[in-house]
Amino acid sequence: MQSVKQITSLQNSLVRKIINLKEKKKGRKTSGLFVVEGQRELEMALKGGYRIKTVLINPELISAEQAFELMKSANPQPEFITLSKEVYQRLAYREKTEGILAVAEVKSHDLENLSLAEHPLILVAEAPEKPGNLGALLRTADAANLDAVLIANPKSDLYNPNTIRSSVGCIFTVPIAVGSSEEIIAFLKAKRIRIYSATLTNAVPYTRADYTGGCAIAVGTEATGLTETWVDNADARVVIPMEGQIDSMNVSVSAAILIFEAKRQRLEQLS
Repeated sequence: MQSVKQITSLQNSLVRKIINLKEKKKGRKTSGLFVVEGQRELEMALKGGYRIKTVLINPELISAEQAFELMKSANPQPEFITLSKEVYQRLAYREKTEGILAVAEVKSHDLENLSLAEHPLILVAEAPEKPGNLGALLRTADAANLDAVLIANPKSDLYNPNTIRSSVGCIFTVPIAVGSSEEIIAFLKAKRIRIYSATLTNAVPYTRADYTGGCAIAVGTEATGLTETWVDNADARVVIPMEGQIDSMNVSVSAAILIFEAKRQRLEQLS
């Protein structure tokens, strides 16, 4: 069995580094590292091809043998460290935890590295601000098995612990690319992928649009919606009719409605 180090002090340099990765966007950006917590999330990170550098466990909740088994597909194998209860509780992000977290390397999310199938179905999220909303969008994208999620002008950190938590690990399973609105629009037009912008202005009901070709469904923030850049460059403007007193919904709910209408049309075309 692989040897396992032990950390019992909150003043340990690695503990301070992990706290910085967990709490500071700058720490994640400069180091190229982030924290993953939970067995399911770690399994999904491995399936997504992420490199795990260090695995830290609370032996009161999970044994070293269980951790080794969970990480058996990792290549190269990470370093394993056991933590005292006090140290683990300081590092853990979730109140109900499974006794395991890890430090992993971030991936590149450049547009030029994105590989797409023919006639892809893509979600574009412009300037997502809240990590929870971004995570929910990624969870929706995974549920629909989208070809990609493109994040334009992000204001929320992709590897924020709350993004990972709210995505339930789907951040690791969905192809993601990040860029400015102008870069993403140019990318989509070069690929002849139609842009469907969700907006209240001069829009048709979402069920009347044709999503059967390659298309990108663009959604904005709940507060302000899409900017003029996305509205002006849309091949079609779509709206979800509201019958109540409000004129907007949670962005992940709106995205799910549009995405699954596109999925429905595509399935219908095949039948």
